[in-house]
Amino acid sequence: MSTKIFVNLPVKNLDASVAFFTRLGYTFNPQFTNENATCMIVSGDIYVMLLVEPFFKSFITKEICDTRKSTEVLICLSAESREEVDEIIRKAVEAGGTTPREAQDQGFMYSHAYEDPDGHTWEIMWMDPAAVQ
Repeated sequence: MSTKIFVNLPVKNLDASVAFFTRLGYTFNPQFTNENATCMIVSGDIYVMLLVEPFFKSFITKEICDTRKSTEVLICLSAESREEVDEIIRKAVEAGGTTPREAQDQGFMYSHAYEDPDGHTWEIMWMDPAAVQ
């Protein structure tokens, strides 16, 4: 069995977060969805638990990071092409996200990023498969 990853992110408004990520093409597992949380399916091995802040706080002893002022984590997802990177960023901006920087092109690797409505940074990256070998 492969290792799965469940990224847990605090959100201010669960409905707004679901609407945002739905516009980017993500789906949600209704089995793990209620008024406090939802399970966003990124792939068969990657899931993002969007938890309303009071529920998220019940799992931690520290304060929740203010993502408008600080970056706690960069979530990086791969894309199949440069064009897919640009398409995802376009969808994110149209859905209400923002871009914290310009695209970065290193030739063999191309990336760009968006911030979701809660300020979490999502890096989308394409790497030339020949560069990995």
